[in-house]
Amino acid sequence: MPNRSDVQWFKSRFQARIEPALAGTPLTVDLMTAIACQETGEVWPLLRRKNLSEARILELCVGDTLDADRGRRAFPRTRAALEAEPRGHEMFALAHQALVDMAAHVPAYRPAAAKAHKFCRGFGLFQRDLQFFRDDPGYFLDKRYANFEQSLGHCVALLREGLRHFGWTRRDALDDREMCALGIRYNTGGFRPERGLQQGHRNDDGKYYGELLFDYLRLAHTVAPGASPALPEPAPGEAIVPPPSPVTATGRALRVDTRISTLRLRHEPRISRPTTANVVAELPDGHPVRALAARAVNGFLEVETSLSGALLRGFAHTDFLKPDPGAAPIPVVVPSPEPPATGIRAVHLPRPAGRITRRKDAAGAHSLNEPGWPGHPLPPGRRGTDAAQLRAELAAIIDWLDVEKASHARYQPTDRATFCNIYAHDYCHFAGVYLPRVWWTPRALLALQAGDEVAPLIGNTVSEVRANDLFRWLRDFGPAFGWRQTGTMDKLQDVANQGGVALIVARRRVEGRSGHIVPVVPETAEHHARRGADGVVLSPLQSQAGASNFRYGHGGAGWWRDAKFAEFAFWIHA
Repeated sequence: MPNRSDVQWFKSRFQARIEPALAGTPLTVDLMTAIACQETGEVWPLLRRKNLSEARILELCVGDTLDADRGRRAFPRTRAALEAEPRGHEMFALAHQALVDMAAHVPAYRPAAAKAHKFCRGFGLFQRDLQFFRDDPGYFLDKRYANFEQSLGHCVALLREGLRHFGWTRRDALDDREMCALGIRYNTGGFRPERGLQQGHRNDDGKYYGELLFDYLRLAHTVAPGASPALPEPAPGEAIVPPPSPVTATGRALRVDTRISTLRLRHEPRISRPTTANVVAELPDGHPVRALAARAVNGFLEVETSLSGALLRGFAHTDFLKPDPGAAPIPVVVPSPEPPATGIRAVHLPRPAGRITRRKDAAGAHSLNEPGWPGHPLPPGRRGTDAAQLRAELAAIIDWLDVEKASHARYQPTDRATFCNIYAHDYCHFAGVYLPRVWWTPRALLALQAGDEVAPLIGNTVSEVRANDLFRWLRDFGPAFGWRQTGTMDKLQDVANQGGVALIVARRRVEGRSGHIVPVVPETAEHHARRGADGVVLSPLQSQAGASNFRYGHGGAGWWRDAKFAEFAFWIHA
């Protein structure tokens, strides 16, 4: 798998040659880098480390040896099919020798190269497929694929065709998911929105072409030779998470004015039945918004705003909006890269010397501190440096906590209580992210703010934190500890799929009744988010302790919009 140094090498060598080919399109060098990583990333990173010349590296960028018995559908499905074509014997000889030459440097291909009937179907850094041999035999037989500009040109031509197909030729920019849709179409010849990124070739780990392309695209955003990258390079154990999106609306400046409650922002200009079904967010009284439309529809005006880092668009009732002339640009909350070391800082409940808190113990206010399992002296955690490692580490945390295991009494519901808050805390704790199990009392917060030292004492200076409390804690303190909101379930699932930490939290309308909080977790080969026909996430993949416990699942459809909850939010952390 190509890493950051490979991307650095690729961009340093080819960026200046790629940029002219993309002029007048929304295509980017990062997309081309991601495609090169996905198409031939098992080849050129190894070759470049052997100090081969650029010409030789490009000549050896070949691959795809799958025959009909392994699912090949396009021409040529077999050696016989290729050799039946004019100059087919010549092409087979070249394609087999190309495999042998490449396999001399790439051990994974040596078993295939040892078989006399095996040959490559993909040629060039961007892998033009041999199915085009009938139309353009010279490209392959004359080894024009070994010329960077030739390989790039064919790739860009197909991507331009994709832009026309999607109706994006006049767009100035595309988001990462749209870029991946183009890449999937480049790989497969089509795109099915309802499948999201889970399209194209599926590797041995169960990851699809589109999912891996997204990984490489995000990685490419963190590398910019001689310039500032679009995204910062994350520290080990942290995911690549984009910064909050700014408010771009330039319409009338308005401010929420209810004097009684928050204001519901809806995704359509009507009150749904039930009334919470189409709610996007609850806007605090006094919150600034910008109009996206000149006129209201059914008494609702389309607006845009930012709330705790989440870019929100929707419809708000005009009865509760007032003009805000001279308003400053809407501020965008940016999470702190480091938690506070002084003042109001993280707190954990101290334990008696020698006390071990285990999963099999009844729920309590202490964080887990039991050792790992045989052969693993430490519990699982996030230490990886790429999305694949981080996803695997989060999966290991889920498996180790195992809320479904009856002997893990810490998470098992009782007649009087459920423990979503404790499970969310434990998941975040082992992922290296702070979500409190106990938090300072109001009196202690005042003392800390004044610069006093405060000892954590249960029932005195700290109290246990439940789901409703976590909703308020994330709102009031989360950004200082690296958290921010995101506005859509697609973005929420994307962060989890990159190995980041993601949560859905809902506050109960009736005080004293249980709220709910769940981690949104990376999709796996067996477990997926639910998506609509347009590919939009309808229900992220979740892991929960609650009235029912599951490692992977969905709970009730849109449970956070249930009328019993006063408000909900999606939170993310790198």
